[in-house]
Amino acid sequence: MTELFTDYPLLRLGVLLGLFALVAAGAYFVTAAVAARQASRSRLVEGDIGGHQVVGASLRSQQAEGAWLKLVNGIEKAGLSLVDTKDDSLRKKLVAAGYTATYAPRLYTLIRLILVIGLPVSLVLLMWATGSTPSIFKVYAAVVISALAGLYVPAVFIAAKADRRQREIINGFPDALDLMLVCVEAGLGMDSAFARVGMELTTSHPKLAEQFGAVVLELRAGRSHEDALRRMADRAGAEEIRAFATLLIQSSKLGSSIAQTLRVYAAEMREHRRMRAEEKAHRLPVLLSIPLVGCMLPVMIGVLMLPAMIRVIRTMLPAMGGG
Repeated sequence: MTELFTDYPLLRLGVLLGLFALVAAGAYFVTAAVAARQASRSRLVEGDIGGHQVVGASLRSQQAEGAWLKLVNGIEKAGLSLVDTKDDSLRKKLVAAGYTATYAPRLYTLIRLILVIGLPVSLVLLMWATGSTPSIFKVYAAVVISALAGLYVPAVFIAAKADRRQREIINGFPDALDLMLVCVEAGLGMDSAFARVGMELTTSHPKLAEQFGAVVLELRAGRSHEDALRRMADRAGAEEIRAFATLLIQSSKLGSSIAQTLRVYAAEMREHRRMRAEEKAHRLPVLLSIPLVGCMLPVMIGVLMLPAMIRVIRTMLPAMGGG
C-alpha cells in the first residue's frame, strides 16, 4: 500500500484531499449543530413577552437566505427543476427528521443528484488515476453500485435521523405530561401549560420543547387547539404524540377532565417506556450470542483440541514412518 502511494502521487493527493474534505465537512456540521442548539437555548431562556418568559416567542423560525438556498435558487433559475414528483410525502419525511425549511425538499433532491452523478465519476477518475485496467463488466458494476448508493444513502440517512428524533421525543414525553399535569392542576390554561412545559424542557428535551413552542406559536397566531395539536402530531411523526393530540381534542370536545386524561396517559406512556427498556435488555443475550459464537467459540475449541491433536500427531507420525 505504501509503494502504491509512492508510485502514484496523484492518488496520494486525491486521498489527502478526500480526507481533508471529510474532516472539514464533519467539523462544519458539528459546529453548525452546536451553534444552532446554543442559539435555540438562548432564545428560549431570554424570550420575554409581556413580562412572562415563553417558549413560543423564542422558537420563531428565522431562516436566512443562506448559501444552500442561494445555490438551489441559482440551479433552478438555470433551468434544472429540483421539485420532486412526491413533494408532499418527501416534505413529511424531512419534517419528521427535523428539516423544516421550505427549501429542504429541493436541497435533498440536489444532494441525491450530486451523489448519483458524482460517485460514479469519482470512481472512474480514481481507476484512471491508479492506472488500473479493469474489465468493462467490472467498471459497469462499480458505476451502477455507486450510483445506487448515491440514490439510496440520503434516504437511509433521513429515515435513521427521523427514527432517532422520534425516539428522543417519545422518551421525554412522560416527563412533559407530568409537568403539564402539574400546570393544569395549578390552574393554568392549555396555552400557558404548553409554554411553561416547553420552557422547562429546553435543556433536558430540546426537541420536545421545540414541538411545544411551535404549538404555542400557532395558538397565538389564531389556530384552533385541534389544528395546532394535529399539526404537532404530524411534525413529530410518532403514534404516541398522535394519540395524545386525539385525547386532548376529545377531552375538550366532550368536556371531560383534562387533568385526569393527562394523569392516565402519563402513566401509560411511562409504562410503555419501561417496556421498551425491558425489550432492549432482553435483546442483549441474543445480540451477545453472535460475537460469542463467531469469536470466542472457535478459540475455545482450538484451545481444547490442540493438546489432543499434538499428542495424536506425536504418536501417529513415528508409527506411519516405521519408527
